[in-house]
Amino acid sequence: MKRTIKKVAVIGSGVMGSRIACHFANIGVQALLLDIVPKELRDDEAKKGLILTDKAVRNRIVNEALAGAVKSNPSPIYNKAFLSRIATGNLEDDIAGVATCDWIIEVVSENPAVKKIVFDQLEKVRKPGTLITSNTSGIPLHMLAAGRGDDFQKNFCGTHFFNPPRYLKLLEIIPTPKTDPEVVDFLMHYGDLHLGKTTVLCKDTPAFIANRVGVYGIMALFHLVEKMGLTVEEVDKLTGPALGRPKSATFRTCDVVGLDTLVNVAGGLKANVPNDEAKALFELPKYVAKMAENKWLGDKTGQGFYKKVKSKEGKSEIQALDLNTLEYKPSQKVKFATLEAAKMVDSLTDRMKVLVGGKDKAGDFYRTSFIGLFAYVSNRIPEISDEVYRIDDAMRAGFGWQLGPFETWDAIGVQASIDMMEKAGTKPAAWVYDMLKKGCTSFYKIENGTRKYYDIPSGTYKVIPGTEAFLLLDNFRANKTVWKNAGVTITDIGDGILNAEFHTKMNSIGGEVIQGINKAVELAEKDFRGLVISNEGDNFSAGANVALIFTMAIEQDWEELDMAIRTFQNTNMRLRYSSIPVVVAPHNLALGGGCEMSMHSDKVQLHAETYMGLVEFGVGLIPGGGGTKEMAVRLSDSFTEGDVELPMLREKFLTIGMAKVSTSAFEAFDLGYLRKGIDEVTMNRSRLLTDAKASAIRIAEEGYTQPIKRTNIKVLGKQGLGMVYVGADVMLQGHYMSEHDKKISLKLGYVICGGDLSAPTLVSEQYLLDLEREAFMSLCGEKKTLERIQSILTGGKILRN
Repeated sequence: MKRTIKKVAVIGSGVMGSRIACHFANIGVQALLLDIVPKELRDDEAKKGLILTDKAVRNRIVNEALAGAVKSNPSPIYNKAFLSRIATGNLEDDIAGVATCDWIIEVVSENPAVKKIVFDQLEKVRKPGTLITSNTSGIPLHMLAAGRGDDFQKNFCGTHFFNPPRYLKLLEIIPTPKTDPEVVDFLMHYGDLHLGKTTVLCKDTPAFIANRVGVYGIMALFHLVEKMGLTVEEVDKLTGPALGRPKSATFRTCDVVGLDTLVNVAGGLKANVPNDEAKALFELPKYVAKMAENKWLGDKTGQGFYKKVKSKEGKSEIQALDLNTLEYKPSQKVKFATLEAAKMVDSLTDRMKVLVGGKDKAGDFYRTSFIGLFAYVSNRIPEISDEVYRIDDAMRAGFGWQLGPFETWDAIGVQASIDMMEKAGTKPAAWVYDMLKKGCTSFYKIENGTRKYYDIPSGTYKVIPGTEAFLLLDNFRANKTVWKNAGVTITDIGDGILNAEFHTKMNSIGGEVIQGINKAVELAEKDFRGLVISNEGDNFSAGANVALIFTMAIEQDWEELDMAIRTFQNTNMRLRYSSIPVVVAPHNLALGGGCEMSMHSDKVQLHAETYMGLVEFGVGLIPGGGGTKEMAVRLSDSFTEGDVELPMLREKFLTIGMAKVSTSAFEAFDLGYLRKGIDEVTMNRSRLLTDAKASAIRIAEEGYTQPIKRTNIKVLGKQGLGMVYVGADVMLQGHYMSEHDKKISLKLGYVICGGDLSAPTLVSEQYLLDLEREAFMSLCGEKKTLERIQSILTGGKILRN
């Protein structure tokens, strides 16, 4: 059966339902969001003269839920314009609309009786063949499907999204024994390709995969903390980025999610996994039980493991809970020798050995934690999964771990970890010993550029299903590196395409990166047919190396600074005018120089979660790597005969002048950083390099012709500058900007307008680059600019809007 999803019905508009509807709207699918009808009129509605039969009242629950979701931070919607794809209604007046939908997703409260009532209603109106799924986080799916018609059961499945659906990649797919295999295959593929998810096939077991392992990990840690006498701050320091986990670590994450949620899931597991060897850990430690009793549930109640208070001076202060006295105290800084040693190791896989090898309390903590985790996940096979990779995928995508449990085990060493476990009186499952006896010493291996997993039934390594389309640089570097320096690695990724990746801190752009990009173009022009610029770091690039600029400006090494800026401009122009197609594939942060590099490519193939912007104004500068010039070029290209050009100039000027950063890839089109009809968005981060490479090949095969440098850029001269000057004066007089901000604004306007030309004129790109560089250099000499840069460098802030 060929399925096309044009419209979905989301039943239940709570925290999850409204956000799931938003995410379908994000990908261009119409959504019908339905909820119950209010039983009583509110006072504010009565004052307006409304009655219970009015549509505004009957749709109050769904409309307020959606409005609340849209106002939340971070936003569930890529672009406010996408909200037009969501229609709202109620389960009495609008239930018939479900018949027009291709997929129905139930997201009502976690109560089997409530879900049964909803399914009774839906079964009467859904058309045969329509997908119907439940977002339950733990109710057995076979129980929900029981008693339903054959067509319902054939098309029924669990689809467990993680909150927030836009940002957390995991989508667990849970079939029942009667689910059609075609439905499972479709959901696995659709979730990956269109929703941008890591889809994980789960068995219908309590809490499925991610929550089963994740809640075990948290509950085991709760007990370990009590046993080792660790503080809240110590645990969060040990279980955060040092371990390849989110900054919110453990206790802060509990505060965000809500302790009650964790307590409920742990209680459910305790009741439903009688044969789990670690079931005793699902009992609440006394301090957790007391917190739940006191309603210290985290952010939702104003206090949990942390609490924000006002100091005597009126400043906000974060306090941490003392787990022994249950009193709050000022949060303390944490230091362990093991963590200090681990700081020196950039590679997370290499860092794992340092962590478990620690001789202090931190080392003891890591060894004890890993011993328990490794034993637990090995014993969950085949209960919750038949394959190791599904457990790793679930933990990476659902809990934000950079390495899943089996990947962590590999990093430490399978045999070394078993030795550690046995020394502590623990053993993994028998199949791990069998694996080693077969000469297989790791759970994963890379073979001919392809990552494979150990398949337990066959005792051999197999390709991870569904990953054949994923290109991972980790799989190429060992045998396909063509050239590298301290900041860039150039890799042959096949089919005549090179990839250049950055690996500096925050992937900032400095001398090594610029050298590497030029080398990549040189090599591609000589022996290849295209170049992709992408990397697998946390961010594509946070921008130029500001510390380097600061140093040259402080030392007044103006010739060196001029050369550095000129070289970066020339490098971006070389990308634009090379003889081979250049595709830049940004993700997450693409700021400043990272944005400028993207804007000079033949095509940008970017991940949906890309936050792009020219943010130099924030440090007292203007974009100096061709970004200001490029905005002037795009402004010129947008002019058509009869246009009123000044409003269009104002829009581009304010984009740079307000250091606007897109909140998604789609918003980057609206801000002018991307070109409609040329640049494209990839939903799944894992597919980004694959899509970028395909774009480079397609452009090459269509007959790529080296572009000719532009000399026909229309600038407005004094006509535009007049608007800039008046606007800056008004902002200064209204106290909306400082004298220094006005100076930056005038420099920016001067470049975009092409200087003080007496009339609109056609100029070359090089003319604009020279103006841009001159303005950038002059601002580098300003005391206020240097103070701003120094403040950012010492404060460790990232330039964001």
